[in-house]
Amino acid sequence: MKWSVRLIALLCAVLISVPAPSLAQPRIRDIVDVEGVRENDLVGYGIVVGLNGTGDSVKNSPFTEDSLSYMLERLGVNVQGEDIKPKNVAAVLVTATFPSFARNGSTIDVTVASIGDAKSLEGGTLILTPMKGADNEIYAVAQGSIVVSGIDVQAAGASVSRGSPTTGGVPNGARIEREINYAFNQRESVTLALRNPDFTTAARIEDTINSAVGANIASMRDSGTVDLDLQTISDSPARVLASIENLLVTVATPARIVIDEKSGTIVLGEDVTISKVAIAQGNISIKIVESPIVSQPNPFSSGETVTLPRSQITIGQTGSGNIAVMEPNVSLSQLIAGLNALGVSPQEMADIIRAMKAAGAIHAELVVR
Repeated sequence: MKWSVRLIALLCAVLISVPAPSLAQPRIRDIVDVEGVRENDLVGYGIVVGLNGTGDSVKNSPFTEDSLSYMLERLGVNVQGEDIKPKNVAAVLVTATFPSFARNGSTIDVTVASIGDAKSLEGGTLILTPMKGADNEIYAVAQGSIVVSGIDVQAAGASVSRGSPTTGGVPNGARIEREINYAFNQRESVTLALRNPDFTTAARIEDTINSAVGANIASMRDSGTVDLDLQTISDSPARVLASIENLLVTVATPARIVIDEKSGTIVLGEDVTISKVAIAQGNISIKIVESPIVSQPNPFSSGETVTLPRSQITIGQTGSGNIAVMEPNVSLSQLIAGLNALGVSPQEMADIIRAMKAAGAIHAELVVR
């Protein structure tokens, strides 16, 4: 049997058995952002104490000594003229994310990272650190024991390092001291921003919201924006968003193919289609060599001589090529499933896809990384 016949038969069988993909229906809250409802970044400069000799050195990090002296003076300890050379103190930057509508007294997680030459922050404690926003106003204060996931072990002849021991976190380590004033319920309109702009998806969001509410409050401004007019709604803006954010919407995905050359990964969009095209590949030959082995019985035994079959199968490629004609209405995902069943490598698949794209047979955006 020629391999070309087997190739076409197996490929057709796989294409027929591949089911049609189902449409994705995420919630509105998972595909849009509400304008004005966002997180804010906080940052602060602080000191970590209690390290086991793994802190900053005064020679390479003089700002650590200055910060420690300033902190002690504020606590009533006079260190003027003293030569302070601690090894258990490190200067750090503290970062956090201020959640939307966070209130006074709420706690948030913080991340601590060394800015000096400290070797590790393990076992350290972050001293009270003011955290400021982009407007240079203090919104939270952070303090607490640092949790470090990285490890760095060194010996005379070897060293092992996993993660970063100079970076850690303080769970619920910052407390909100100032709120961001935002009168959300006084708004007369709300804007929904699509995370992946698309005209079809925006139109579907508009239709879904209007159908659920029973009024034409949603209007599509462009591919990435849907406006909500709340003047004719008696409910508050927060109540309206709570009623529509869990509605399901069918998302229109772009026809796109992403090929990662390094890992050999191929990611296909749902709507990638193929026009009628002929593909020629090197012919694959199968060679079967029979090498039977004769088994003789032991001397003076009553056994019989037996011939044992031994077969060697070799698969190779010859110079001649076979041409396979791909009919229309076949998706690229079905083609990839068929090639996978034949054992084609990802690199060969990528070459086939690029060649088909160059021939104009694939109707999709091709992204090669």
